[in-house]
Amino acid sequence: MLQEESDISLIIAQIVQKLKGSNLYAQLERQAWASLQRPEIKLESLKEDIKEFFKISGWEKKLQNAVYSELSVFPLPSHPAAPPEHLKEPLVYMRKAQGSWEKRILKSLNSMCTELSIPLARKRPVGEQKELLNKWNEMGTDEPDLSLFRPVYAPKDFLEVLINLRNPNYENGDSLSFRTHLGLIQVPLKVKDIPELKECFVELGLNTGQLGIDDSTQVPPELFENEHVRIGQKVLAEQDSAAAQQYVRQGSPTALRAELWALILNISSQPEDILYYEQLKTNVIQHDLLVDSLIYKDVKLTASNDDYYFVFEDYLYQVLLCFSRDTSVLGHFAYNSASPPKSYIRGKLGLEEYAVFYPPNGVIPFHGFSMYVAPLCFLYHEPSKLYQVFREMYVRFFFRLHSISSHPSGIVSLCLLFETLLQTYLPQLFYHLREIGAQPLRISFKWMVRAFSGYLATDQLLLLWDRILGYNSLEILAVLAAAVFAFRAVNLMEVTSLAAAEAVLADLSTLKVMPLLQIFLFATVT
Repeated sequence: MLQEESDISLIIAQIVQKLKGSNLYAQLERQAWASLQRPEIKLESLKEDIKEFFKISGWEKKLQNAVYSELSVFPLPSHPAAPPEHLKEPLVYMRKAQGSWEKRILKSLNSMCTELSIPLARKRPVGEQKELLNKWNEMGTDEPDLSLFRPVYAPKDFLEVLINLRNPNYENGDSLSFRTHLGLIQVPLKVKDIPELKECFVELGLNTGQLGIDDSTQVPPELFENEHVRIGQKVLAEQDSAAAQQYVRQGSPTALRAELWALILNISSQPEDILYYEQLKTNVIQHDLLVDSLIYKDVKLTASNDDYYFVFEDYLYQVLLCFSRDTSVLGHFAYNSASPPKSYIRGKLGLEEYAVFYPPNGVIPFHGFSMYVAPLCFLYHEPSKLYQVFREMYVRFFFRLHSISSHPSGIVSLCLLFETLLQTYLPQLFYHLREIGAQPLRISFKWMVRAFSGYLATDQLLLLWDRILGYNSLEILAVLAAAVFAFRAVNLMEVTSLAAAEAVLADLSTLKVMPLLQIFLFATVT
């Protein structure tokens, strides 16, 4: 009991400390001073009167949303004496594996630098700055020669690293129950089974109304949809982040989704937010980074060739180039198992006082990275708002899909959850695919790393991301991946090779996400 109280006190102190450095704190302070001029504020009951003023004026709600937002990304409480790296990742072998993977990425980046004789960063000449500024809204028309550039890594390279991941404490053990796991991931992490998933995703149950099912043309809108929209409008009027998060577990109406997501992520487009985005844009105009070419290359290889997203090419360049310059993203490395790469001023290698993070946000883009932004372009047409939403989605969720950790929403746990669900509940299919050399994870891994972006139709993808935000968890990605295999099980039992299995699962654009999830979770015999 005392330990719990101590943990809560520590969390409160850390959140207070973080909020003190925020713009909201300055606004609250100004409002408190201004309220002293009001006749209803009495000196003898000053504290209570100011609290009441904050409540009536809506500032209390803004503070609650800010605290709720911090709690959503706050690392799990650990022992007070635990070193800082335990907040990043408690398991030593995971930290070591992540460190080795980062070295490989940097080696790939540095070798590209050397081969192409291109600096990591350079200041653009004035003429080039003017040219870029003039074509800022039509960068997609630019066709730089990117033939010599290659993605630093692709999801399949990352999968090979995860397949070779081992816990050294288990290496020499004999009759371990974990050895009954016949998938590619061979690390002993606790993942949920279907009864636990049912409990976790209770709002997805067969008796609960769902957008994605109950708003179909066969179901009269007065039975569910109209009422759900009405409640959504009320949630937005209340401006309550926690209520919005609970609400989107049943799906967001299309017309309300953009506002609901912004409310859950505690994003409000203040003038200072727009100014911050403009400063990032100025940094892009002034300096050219090697990662800019990687971003161009990735957009050209992925979103530009996608039937849904090619029209957003200019937005993707703007958002991703600004993102690479945003040093506020470095804050998420406090709870991310990864560490931001360092670069040194020429001639000062190894001297820490001359070290800088590279890129400035600490995130090196990989093949498919732009697909994290592309679906958001359907919701937000104002660049600074689009940027804020993407940045918040990244530091809450997407970073976990390309870093090695033991977190339940981390990619290692998602892979293990996917394989465990298939092996436990579809054993015949799992063993058949394994026997023909078509391990299911080799097919589904790319879906999960991209959070299904580029694989599902956009309306279905947004319904899926509603639930990611609603449950503050990425576990639903692994559940959906298993549900897709269950849905195509009859065809998959007929295949005799990995190529044939991939052909069966090549097109997911016609799938309906919510019926698949409901049937797999709530109609599977457990």
